[in-house]
Amino acid sequence: MVDVTTVRRTHGGSAAAPEHCQGHDSPGVRPVTLDADGITLSGVLSEPAGEAPRAVIVALHGCGMNARYFDGQAHPDVSLLALGAHLGYMVLALDRPGYGASAAALPAGQRLTAQAATVRSAVRTFAAQHAPGAGILLLAHSFGAKVAFAAAASWDTPRLLGVDVSGCGRRPAVGTDAVSCPRGNGLRRLNWGPLSLYPPRTFWASRRMAAPVPAYEVSTVAGWQRLSTAVLPRVRVPVRLTFAEHETWWRHGEDDLADLTARLSAAPRVVVDRLPRAGHNISLGWAARAYHLKALAFFEECLTAGEVNQDVPGRVVGDTDREPATGRAG
Repeated sequence: MVDVTTVRRTHGGSAAAPEHCQGHDSPGVRPVTLDADGITLSGVLSEPAGEAPRAVIVALHGCGMNARYFDGQAHPDVSLLALGAHLGYMVLALDRPGYGASAAALPAGQRLTAQAATVRSAVRTFAAQHAPGAGILLLAHSFGAKVAFAAAASWDTPRLLGVDVSGCGRRPAVGTDAVSCPRGNGLRRLNWGPLSLYPPRTFWASRRMAAPVPAYEVSTVAGWQRLSTAVLPRVRVPVRLTFAEHETWWRHGEDDLADLTARLSAAPRVVVDRLPRAGHNISLGWAARAYHLKALAFFEECLTAGEVNQDVPGRVVGDTDREPATGRAG
């Protein structure tokens, strides 16, 4: 979720945004479009220079954002697309259905299961056009995390290796009507937390990644606790969950995390991390690099597990002994 207009006024600053915040992507990042069973999805893509990718990271943004959430321009350390490519990954950040190129065709967006199917179709198209390396890794934020879980639960596309999500729990800490409430200080606090957590000019740079929230998305928020009961037990790959210190959309006490991780009963490994000095929009703050590096380290572990499983006859990715989740970073 994002409330750029309100946050920008509160943060202050000059009347004009600096040149580096206006309409630019990180070096090597380029726009792409993909066919998803007749629906055109847009996004941005980065690739490792001069080498085949280790794997493909598919990144899914939250409510009120677009794919460029993962290519923040307020500071060079913020961009997941730049960091991932530097470390050998191909990173595809998609505009989810109802955003970007699909907004005109899907003005109300899509409900959760339909979004998941569209994302899987887009990934299938992408994998047919590019060498995906060892397979696919999903990284998602907020509402995008729900889509990632739903996509993983019915995965039928090239090899899925793991799922990393931030800003998404199971028990809401606020009323579900907050997602559609008017802009104001309350929404700003939920989305961002203390403004000191973000580099200067973050909110100018974020203007180009803000987008209206499709109607179906708003209505789906209220049903997530019920839907998650059916979705989460069908995720069969390792999962990593990150909660920011200043996460206020979701309850994330020990009991809440125990409930959440217990629902991921088929996941062979569940890791829970708490990220200090971060707000809900983790990938835009000073803590973004730390979060992205931890996510990439988790993905390295998923790659290793996948290579080991390939050597064991009859074993598939994720078919390992389940680790108990501790509810703490480990």
